[in-house]
Amino acid sequence: MNPASGAIARHALVLNRGSSSLRIAMFLLDPVPTRVWTGSIERLGTPRATAVWILPPAGPLPDLGLAPSASDALLDWLPQCPEFQTITAIGHRIVHGMDHSLPEQISAELLADLQATLPLDPEHAPSGLDLLGSIQSRFPELVQCACFDTAFHQTLPRVARILAIPRRFESQGVRRYGFHGLSYHSILDALRQQGDPAATSGRLILAHLGSGCSMAAVRDGQSADTTMGFTPAGGLPMGSRSGDLDPGVTTYLLQQTGMTAAELGRLVNHDSGLLGISEISSDMRDLLAHESADPRAGEAIAVFCYAAKKQIGAYAAALGGVDGLVFTGGIGEHCASIRSRICDGLQFLGIDLDPTRNDSNAEIISSDTSRVTVRVLRTDEELVIAQAVRTLLATIPGIPSRTRPAATFHSE
Repeated sequence: MNPASGAIARHALVLNRGSSSLRIAMFLLDPVPTRVWTGSIERLGTPRATAVWILPPAGPLPDLGLAPSASDALLDWLPQCPEFQTITAIGHRIVHGMDHSLPEQISAELLADLQATLPLDPEHAPSGLDLLGSIQSRFPELVQCACFDTAFHQTLPRVARILAIPRRFESQGVRRYGFHGLSYHSILDALRQQGDPAATSGRLILAHLGSGCSMAAVRDGQSADTTMGFTPAGGLPMGSRSGDLDPGVTTYLLQQTGMTAAELGRLVNHDSGLLGISEISSDMRDLLAHESADPRAGEAIAVFCYAAKKQIGAYAAALGGVDGLVFTGGIGEHCASIRSRICDGLQFLGIDLDPTRNDSNAEIISSDTSRVTVRVLRTDEELVIAQAVRTLLATIPGIPSRTRPAATFHSE
């Protein structure tokens, strides 16, 4: 019971599936979404998969050694969760939503649309759809809500959407979509709560730098451009993804090496980026630790920072100036030296860091004389999903209910 209102407590489970991790969070939905606990399963798809609590609950995390996969272990464990009987819905981060602009209840029609994203997002879509299907099979009474990373970028102007290929392919959905939208939504919410006027009527550059990396140019609170395009493999070089490539490189590899399309996809998504250049690791922390001893690590870091610096300059040009720059994501939030290298030389744009603030990962890391406010903010995609779930449930008659039929699901 909710002691304040006497009403039955409603909880939502949030599942944020990444390419190599699964963040799980429980939220009490009323009166506003409030986090109860958060956990994370790392190194998905490998024998080294591990589960850790970030904000601990009362019970243990699933034993990943007792099930065929980490997702199976999570679902085996879920009925033991203290809040299980009051879970009303499960919210999911869906990376590629194509043209879906609002959170939606999972239905047969939506699942059919998501099937079409499998070739566009081979890193997230297959495992994400399998997870949806497993939940519907085990817990058909639970509402499932899809929240789309691409939705934030529905405001992209047409000039930022079109690819310079024959127009006929656009009708087949071949265009720029953009990703990391839930993260950008979270950052804008945080800026609005802080009273930053640039979040609603200014020019912002948001840098989500982690295992996956992207930037967004935001004008008056809406996405005006972003680095990831048709798939999450485009844009900046990332942990193991190449980022933008000359198409001639892919043609050459296909023709001259005998590589198949599937092998090329693996090279671009799993063997490139920081890992490909360094031949050491896809993790920036490892590269910083090896930088002084291994020139390959130093070169990977230099390429990463150079690409990010160029993109900030490009977006300043696209926006006609910049009022704020925000770093988020694992690298953006925790790697002071990377932020410093990216911003070094951008004083002509009005970007000037305070070294002490930057080294301490302060919320504002720009100097008092900097024309541009530079911030470090923690993104909270799970909270954005929980808020969307609460809003969606208000539109569904008879909620809370645990007898709603599941949509037909096919994962192949």
